[in-house]
Amino acid sequence: MEMTNAVGWPQRTKSYIDEVKAEMRRVSWPSWKQVRATTGVVIAAVFLFAAYFAVVDTVVNSVINKIINFAIH
Repeated sequence: MEMTNAVGWPQRTKSYIDEVKAEMRRVSWPSWKQVRATTGVVIAAVFLFAAYFAVVDTVVNSVINKIINFAIH
């Protein structure tokens, strides 16, 4: 390891943190109303996908069980 790398890391770390702070000041944050609305959409989508996959799982399980039972008998 070079000596410059070992000595320079505190300055590089401070520079990185300063850049992150500057970038965070430029971020446009959503309003509380937007956060609630998008959270509601995400929760609804999760439940819809869960219901869809539950139905698909039940159908596939039924088909596989019928194939297995047909092969056994």
